Amino acid sequence: MQRVFEVVRTERVAPQLVRVHLGGDAFDGFVENAGPEKLALADKYVKFLFARPELELEPPYDLDALRARLDPADMPVRRTYTVRAVDHEAKTIAVDFVVHGDAGLAGPWAASAQPGDRVALSGPGAKYTPASGDVFHLLVVDDAAIPAVAVALETMSADARGVALIEVADADAHVELTAPAGVEVRWLHREGAGYGEPLVTAVLALPQPEGEVDVFAHGEREAIKRIGAHLHESWGIERPAMSLSAYWAFGRSEDAFQAEKRSPAGQIFAD
Repeated sequence: MQRVFEVVRTERVAPQLVRVHLGGDAFDGFVENAGPEKLALADKYVKFLFARPELELEPPYDLDALRARLDPADMPVRRTYTVRAVDHEAKTIAVDFVVHGDAGLAGPWAASAQPGDRVALSGPGAKYTPASGDVFHLLVVDDAAIPAVAVALETMSADARGVALIEVADADAHVELTAPAGVEVRWLHREGAGYGEPLVTAVLALPQPEGEVDVFAHGEREAIKRIGAHLHESWGIERPAMSLSAYWAFGRSEDAFQAEKRSPAGQIFAD
C-alpha cells in the first residue's frame, strides 16, 4: 500500500549523506500498520516510488493505469531504504540517502527535497534486532547500511560487547554513532579500493571470538557473499543464524539487482 508522506525538513549528515524527515497525514497509518514490534527492529526499511521529474507525475501512482500509457523506462521505480528513526512526538520518520552527485533518482531527489514535497512509499518491513545475553556482536556494513547499524548499536544493552566494521569512502563520511563501551566502532576507508574490499579484508583478519556470535552483515552483494562464506566455513556459524543481506550490487541498478535476487548470481550462498 502506498502512503504519501511530505518532506518536513532535510539535513546534511555527512558530505554524501542526506537525512530526510518525512511527515504528514500518512504517519499515523504507517505506525499503525507497522505495529510496535516491527518499529523496534533495527533494520526496518521502506520502499519508495520515484518518478522521473520531467514527467510531472503526482503520488500516489496508479501503476496499472501508468503501465497502459507509459513506456516501461518511464514507469516509477522502487528504491529501498532503511528508516533511521521514528519520532512519535513530531510524527515523522527519518531516512538517510547516500548521494552521488546527479546519479540515479533517489539521491538527487533527497539532495534537492524541499518542505512540502510529496513522496510515495510502502512498508515497513524488518527482520533483525541485536541478540540479547552473552554474545559477541559482529556488525559488518557499508555506507548503505549505516542507518541500520546505527539503530542496532543504540538498541544494545549497556554491557554489550563486539565490533562494528563500517566501510565508507574516507574520513569525511564518518557520522556520529552511539555505541556501548564494549562495542568497538571501526571505520574502514575505501580510498581507491573496490567496494567491499576493506570489509572483506577486515573480517578475514579478525580472530574468532569465543562463544556465540551475533552476525549482522549488510552491504554490497559480492562482499557479503565472501564474508558469509568465511563466517560459515571458517568460524562454523550456521547460515540461518546470521543476518546477511545484499543491499545492492556494484554495477547494477536496483531494478536489475532485484531481478537477479532469485537467480544464482543473486544468492548469498551458492548452494
